[in-house]
Amino acid sequence: MIALLDTHLLLWAAAGSDRLSTRATKLIQDESNQLLFSAASIWEVAIKAGLKRQDFKVSASRLRRGLFENGYDELAVTGRHAAAIANLPAIHKDPFDQILVAQAQVEDLTLFTNDQTVARYPGNIELL
Repeated sequence: MIALLDTHLLLWAAAGSDRLSTRATKLIQDESNQLLFSAASIWEVAIKAGLKRQDFKVSASRLRRGLFENGYDELAVTGRHAAAIANLPAIHKDPFDQILVAQAQVEDLTLFTNDQTVARYPGNIELL
């Protein structure tokens, strides 16, 4: 399976957090899965860490490096992904979540999230 993880799942996985569900842990540890992170997640971490958000206390460059070191592949944000946001229903106002949903739809990937609002979008989105 090719799995795109949302930003919080990436942060929790990188930190070894107990907030990561058993199912998410199994998904991440299953070597037959290709794990992806979006460049948008790194951008989100950089912005929100710069704003001193308590849930984003990590260096974006360190997170990115760590994800590569742990076998994740990076998914670039393209104009096609950005344009696909126009076709999304008005479910979530967070542009970072919107681009992740659009990327999953355009690339025919499964997006894994812990956000119940994001999970309401149509397509291959699984709540962990």
